[in-house]
Amino acid sequence: MSTIFKRTKILATLGPVTSTPEKVKELMKAGANGFRLNFSHGTHEERLDQIRWIREASAELNRPVAVLQDLQGPKIRLGALIDNHYPVKKGDEIVLDYAAEHHGNVLPVQYNLAEKVKVGEPIYIFDGKVRTTVIAIPSKTAITLRVENDGTLMSKKGINLPDTDFGGDIITEKDMSDIEFGATQDYDYVALSFVQSEEDINSLRQILLSHGSTAHIIAKVETKAAIKPATLEAIVQASDGVMVARGDLAVEAGAEIVPIIQRQIVSLCRKHGKISIVATQMMASMVDSPEPTRAEVSDVATATVMGADTVMLSDETANGSYPVESVAAMRKTIKYTQENWPVTIVNEKVVSLEEQRRNAISHAAVTVADDIRATAIIAETKSGATAANIASMRPQLPICAVTSSARAAQQLALTYATRSFIRPDGDKAGVELAKELFAEQYFGKTKSLTAVIVSGRQPGVTGATDTIRVRVIE
Repeated sequence: MSTIFKRTKILATLGPVTSTPEKVKELMKAGANGFRLNFSHGTHEERLDQIRWIREASAELNRPVAVLQDLQGPKIRLGALIDNHYPVKKGDEIVLDYAAEHHGNVLPVQYNLAEKVKVGEPIYIFDGKVRTTVIAIPSKTAITLRVENDGTLMSKKGINLPDTDFGGDIITEKDMSDIEFGATQDYDYVALSFVQSEEDINSLRQILLSHGSTAHIIAKVETKAAIKPATLEAIVQASDGVMVARGDLAVEAGAEIVPIIQRQIVSLCRKHGKISIVATQMMASMVDSPEPTRAEVSDVATATVMGADTVMLSDETANGSYPVESVAAMRKTIKYTQENWPVTIVNEKVVSLEEQRRNAISHAAVTVADDIRATAIIAETKSGATAANIASMRPQLPICAVTSSARAAQQLALTYATRSFIRPDGDKAGVELAKELFAEQYFGKTKSLTAVIVSGRQPGVTGATDTIRVRVIE
């Protein structure tokens, strides 16, 4: 049976070219299931407008969507350089000084690296275009670097420190201000940049709870420390989802490792029932071109076959000339792929008894649905966990999640194959939703609807899912 909507979801970044209510609605109609607000740029006032536009469009289109607050994290940058640039040659020595302005070979930096780095560690500047090595720490605010290749440095360009241990100090003062602001707004997810261990996730969770936030946490994997096997799985378990931030990860750990790490992250997220997001340059050529390259189409299709929950657009929808077309092209690729190639099977088993019980129910529901050729799986869920666990099995049919929580419905907008609906708690929630969707011809002009309904005997209670029912509606 052909599905009515794509199973892999699309997360679009808002930026200068899409920061209007009209563009937000166009992106949503084209296939965006969520919006990323990048807190490396813009003001809180701009965010207030964007959130309002998203929620208004969501209500008008009757479609829950997710809003993700992406924290800047310790994204270290050069300061302002004279004439905006500074050429360097292999063998040159330069000084990065937190307390200085540009003069001679002394360059300003927006972070006190002298407190963190050690002699011998590599430092990559301008997306890795200029590679250097720390050779001295002459003061409490300055470090001396030896340049390893010819190149040009420019004002405000990013700095990567692949071997530097930040000791859990990755939430900056700016991040704290943004977190406090975000806790008062309608954010569904908070993305934490440059995660190095599960302790970073735990620290952010405590901060969010202290501010009364119900947002889920997305760990951005973009450091060498985070991709060590045991560390990576611990990060997946501690978070609510993981983003493969391929840009900084390629600079810090090497471009050749990114495809393998991407597969490992998607697999681990499916294993533990967490959201996986594949990001960076998925349709990069569409910043300037109305059509994607064949390699970009293949990249999106590969993420779909892997079973990624979500694929993300960055500059394509924030700064590009064809933002709506980028979403449409991604949607077209996802739908064709899912109809013509199965998702890769994940064979790893979870180890905890709680996960085994939860996954057994989800697995049984998907098996029953396949065996009886059901039209859809309907998951009654309070927190969204039931639908997320079913989605981790990557069924080949839609999952309709019915919940009383607007927050859960919005968070599920990024979950694989799931369309969420907000309904009051009640014993008939799943059955009534099935009848309503059948009456609306939601699944097409079918003579009957066969729904596998997964629920609990205590509707509205988190963690009480224990019942599988089959309903045929004509």
